Amino acid sequence: MTLADWAATMAAILTTVSFLPQAIHVLKTRDTGAISLLMYVLFTTGVGFWEVYGWLVGQPAIIIANLITFVLAGAILFLKVRDVMGRSAPSA
Repeated sequence: MTLADWAATMAAILTTVSFLPQAIHVLKTRDTGAISLLMYVLFTTGVGFWEVYGWLVGQPAIIIANLITFVLAGAILFLKVRDVMGRSAPSA
């Protein structure tokens, strides 16, 4: 493993692990009130591009970490969009 590979692996592990407490909290509580919709759209899109980049350069650490983060961020984004749509829907 080269120094660059080691650095990429450590970065991937640390950034993915740092995201887990937020993801676990939101998925457990379903509370997205304090989350910015725009931030999660941008974040999830950015993670998606990192995933593409990982495939293009053939870096397994980037591929795996961003796949995990993309799935979790996508689930949170789904919940946030659902909540926003639910609040904007007229009451019956």
